[in-house]
Amino acid sequence: MKKLLYWLAVCACTLLVPLTPVRADEALWAELKAGGNVLLIRHAASGPGTGDPSGFFLGDCKTQRNLSEAGREEARRLGRALKWRAVAVSEVRASRWCRTLETAELAFGHPPVAWEALDALEQAPDREAERAHAVIALADTVRPPQNIALVTHAANIRALTGIAPSTAEIVVVRGAGGKIRVVGRLPVQ
Repeated sequence: MKKLLYWLAVCACTLLVPLTPVRADEALWAELKAGGNVLLIRHAASGPGTGDPSGFFLGDCKTQRNLSEAGREEARRLGRALKWRAVAVSEVRASRWCRTLETAELAFGHPPVAWEALDALEQAPDREAERAHAVIALADTVRPPQNIALVTHAANIRALTGIAPSTAEIVVVRGAGGKIRVVGRLPVQ
């Protein structure tokens, strides 16, 4: 009887232990490989500060805050991780800011489609609902086995999901009938 109680206690304790982050990450990687997801990606690390200098111009990268060398390597690591895990991405879009465009190109190996719906919310806060609606509508169209990558800014991802991502972090979401459902998060390692 003591032996039975001992094993029941061991089994009960095992059920109480949460999945380790590695196991949770493995499950999320499997979800990505299966497809049907939108990868919301914050641009990689950029130069000092936040936002852009006053008087910046979207068409001129010299006037913007751009990726640092560490950010460029971070974007490449992101791309290598997705490739190593055999995550298929059928379409890549990015905001029109140079740091998001460069992050996307370094990670995915080709220029992304520049999409105004991903532009920095700080520059047009009155358009937040319109931009969110565009992203949600796109997410509702994604079906397995495809995935779509959207490279944008922290404020945009936070507005859509409530999550404040780290640089080059992936927040995996799915369309849910006019809403966004967060599947999980994957930081670049």
